[in-house]
Amino acid sequence: MYRKSLIFLLVSISFLVIVGFVMLISTCVFSAHASVDDGYREAKRQGIWLVLGMGACWWAAYTDFRFWKKNMWLIYAGICFLLALCFIPGMGMEINGERRWIGFGPLQIQPSELGKIVVVVFIAYWFSRHPDSGRFLLRGFVYPLAIVGLPMALILFEVDIGTTAVLTCTVFLLLFVAGVNWKYLTGLAMSGVAAFIGMMSYAPDRMERLMAFVDPEKHRLGAGFQQWVSLMAIGSGGVSGRGIGEGRLKMLYMPFAHTDFIFPMIGEEMGMICTVLVVIAFITVAITGFTIGFHSPDRFGGLLAIGLASTICFQAFFNIGVTTSILPNTGLTLPFVSYGGSSLLMGFLAVGILINIYRQGIDHEQEDREWVSRRRITPRV
Repeated sequence: MYRKSLIFLLVSISFLVIVGFVMLISTCVFSAHASVDDGYREAKRQGIWLVLGMGACWWAAYTDFRFWKKNMWLIYAGICFLLALCFIPGMGMEINGERRWIGFGPLQIQPSELGKIVVVVFIAYWFSRHPDSGRFLLRGFVYPLAIVGLPMALILFEVDIGTTAVLTCTVFLLLFVAGVNWKYLTGLAMSGVAAFIGMMSYAPDRMERLMAFVDPEKHRLGAGFQQWVSLMAIGSGGVSGRGIGEGRLKMLYMPFAHTDFIFPMIGEEMGMICTVLVVIAFITVAITGFTIGFHSPDRFGGLLAIGLASTICFQAFFNIGVTTSILPNTGLTLPFVSYGGSSLLMGFLAVGILINIYRQGIDHEQEDREWVSRRRITPRV
């Protein structure tokens, strides 16, 4: 299973990217025609980001994954700096009331995507340097949470609750895998729930989204409009879908059809069969990522692989949960499928790191086999 895990991973990622491009062209062409714009503009931009992402994947695949451990503090400082730039007038860009982007000419970069990687890298770094610290309150719980708390707080202040939720779940899982005392984890979970309720109470628009989640039919013309239309799109597609390009609810009915709500567009045009395959692809990414992590040559690589796979799959879970009204709206894209350059670039970078951990795990197993073989053929004196 382990030796085939890379094949399963690459096939799953390729499938998601192909489905994403097909649906991106389908959803964007109509909206562009309606506004007399280039119908393939988003597809062209996504194609550029795809090339950059594949380049990042190739670089990471042939760069020792311990590079991230050796340069952890430099990477941490750089990404925190980029996150802080979002709040500086003239650098940070506010879109729909959220300051998640930095503008560099025609390019827009979302530093919170980089923040996902730095949080995972730090947790892996800390518990590989302090493998037995999980049973101690300060060294195994308070210190690492305080350090990852800075980038997570900056992401939260950008009004990016979705990414914060993904990182919270990922950190919780990594702390569990690292062997942190379950009492501390229980306290963290309770604090997370209390913080979520507090954030919802503080932001009226978020509370409105939560109420729309509780009773979507009552709020179908307000905060629950997207999820209401999403359910109609998935239901109208049936088993095999209406056909690619034949979807109706993308025709200016569904806001953000090419980003946050691309999953119901898949359901409408490609049917339940394709939506199930998309879910299976993300489950495969999770299984292969964990398998690669369990066979890593060291503890840092294991935690890094599990963390990177978890961020991808937790985000997919939140996105699909929102579009199917299982979760309240969080404003997250579907990894490798939705339109978004920063998300695609960071996704491929994570895949590249997983490939490198896999390659070194294979080499490590081969060295162990050779060592055992030499021991067997060496005559005893």
